[in-house]
Amino acid sequence: MLPGNDFHIACYFAAFLISFTCLIYTFLQKRTDKLQNKMYILMLIIVTFNAISGTISVIATPLTARSQTARIVCDIGDYTYFLFHTALCPAFYLYVSCVAGAISKHNWTQRIFYGIFFYITEIMVILNPFFHWIYYYDSDNRFTRGWGESLIYVAAVIYFLLALIRLLFSWKAVNTKRRFALMYFVVIVVSGVVIQFVDINIKGELFAEALALMGVMLAVESEDDLMDVDTGFYNRKALRMDVNSYIVNKNKFEIICIKVTNADVIQKVTGSANADILADVLSDYLKTIVPRYHIYQTNPETFVLTLMDRKLEDGVAIADRISDRFDRPWDCGMTSILLNAVVMVVKVPTELTNTMDLFYMVDSMIPQRTVKKVMSGKDLDYILRRGEIENAIARGLDEDRFEVFYQPTYYMDGLRLHGAEALVRLNDSIMGRLFPDEFIPVAEQVGMIDAIDDFVLKQVCDFLESGIPGQYGIDCINVNLSVMQCLQPGFVKHICKIVDGFDVEKSWINFEITESIAASDYEILSGVVSDLKSHGFRFAMDDYGTGYSNMQSIFSLDFDVVKIDKSILWGAEETELGKIILGNSVRMIDQMNRQILVEGVETKEQVELLKELSVDYLQGYYFSKPIPKEEFIDFIQEKAG
Repeated sequence: MLPGNDFHIACYFAAFLISFTCLIYTFLQKRTDKLQNKMYILMLIIVTFNAISGTISVIATPLTARSQTARIVCDIGDYTYFLFHTALCPAFYLYVSCVAGAISKHNWTQRIFYGIFFYITEIMVILNPFFHWIYYYDSDNRFTRGWGESLIYVAAVIYFLLALIRLLFSWKAVNTKRRFALMYFVVIVVSGVVIQFVDINIKGELFAEALALMGVMLAVESEDDLMDVDTGFYNRKALRMDVNSYIVNKNKFEIICIKVTNADVIQKVTGSANADILADVLSDYLKTIVPRYHIYQTNPETFVLTLMDRKLEDGVAIADRISDRFDRPWDCGMTSILLNAVVMVVKVPTELTNTMDLFYMVDSMIPQRTVKKVMSGKDLDYILRRGEIENAIARGLDEDRFEVFYQPTYYMDGLRLHGAEALVRLNDSIMGRLFPDEFIPVAEQVGMIDAIDDFVLKQVCDFLESGIPGQYGIDCINVNLSVMQCLQPGFVKHICKIVDGFDVEKSWINFEITESIAASDYEILSGVVSDLKSHGFRFAMDDYGTGYSNMQSIFSLDFDVVKIDKSILWGAEETELGKIILGNSVRMIDQMNRQILVEGVETKEQVELLKELSVDYLQGYYFSKPIPKEEFIDFIQEKAG
């Protein structure tokens, strides 16, 4: 161990090096705008200046006996040390409150109460040159503690206890990594303080504080996993963590969700598939509404703003202003584009009480019936219905309330029966009949889609095993797949195990994947499709024409059949342009050697139109709506008779 002053200087220098490095890194990472960041920077500055003043004091102390200048320098070093260091523990308490999301709960009375210990000790330090309450130098120029220094330690203990109490009351609002970092700070700092309090000759307090602050920087201040480095916006994980902390602490605030409904126009204009372009386009404007740290991008087309302490302008007024801005063009590189958006406003906790409902709002499609650009209040009742639907799904699985309906498909050639599509329905004991477009997205979010998909596949296999479909000329039955299930490890083996439990040919099952979803991850899905096809299954791309990556989807995935969405067919009846789109789509798919099925066929005129285009299969109400299995059996028997 280094003797005397050399050891003290080494401790102070180590503290300076650690705290100053953390300070530089924090500024380089631009983590400086939140109150949490500011309190962390304040703690680093305190430790950095204390390390400098402590070093000055240690160097000057041996010279004070023969130099008045050294005496003055030593006094300045000790004075600034206490002046700054007294603020460290109060700053830590405020920092913990920020991390826990509870800082906004402090009213003026509470702020005065929590600050009283700091004010008292700081005043005592300021007046120390006159009254020597904190410290003084005896006749031998030795540093001597005053009674006031013990009071500073008592105040520090109080602030540490307040910080721990705040952390415990907000325990569910702070994730495990952050809890550990804050507890680490307390343990390390308290250890250093106790050692130095017991033996003033061991100057380990500052070193312990610097070391603890470095741990906090790595576990709390480092936000690489919470934000997109390129856009500077926070991500889904950050939104979930922040909103959860606000809810746990019973903060009242509002959330604005902006869904850009035609984001694909950017790709068409720029020719780039870079998902960050939209964020770049909106970035400057959104930062005029709220600070950067209240902006989240949950997916390429959706942005969420949290409105805290809005006293002058409520969320609906802000949403109206945002919606009005979307009526004007946006600058995108060298050109301007018009973007369409729906803006939703919800109050927490009166209208939204948990993060699950928040992400349902964020991730769900805008209800087709809405024509509003700003949705609030009762417009968002579908979010509340979501909880009821989740309960209905759970009941449906427990009470066997799911049922498979079948809708026949026909050959264009002779309008002969070709097959059927299996469609799941839920007849809930409380809510009544629910349709897939309402409960499937919820099932995917809460992790119950696997059980539903397995139920449908087993029902179809059981029907095929009965021999009835084959007896009446059905070549295959289409089964919809959730892509979320497809992307799970072991999916192919799982599917094969289910089908192998029945005496059916795998070629009788034609799996369908929705085009707009299939475009999300071509490489993984391509492997799944190829693997299943190697086992004998067939594949169809559903809803062709509703997404924006049609060509890429078709080329990337080895589909046997492409199902053209009904909107394409219906559009062909309305305008000449629609007819051109339908014709070109059919010809393009045919040239790629894919079979073509057209959905939504409802009239004889549509059948004649499609006959001219030489499609392969038809499906729609012209032939039959989806019907339960027993009715479907009667239907195909009647047609065969």
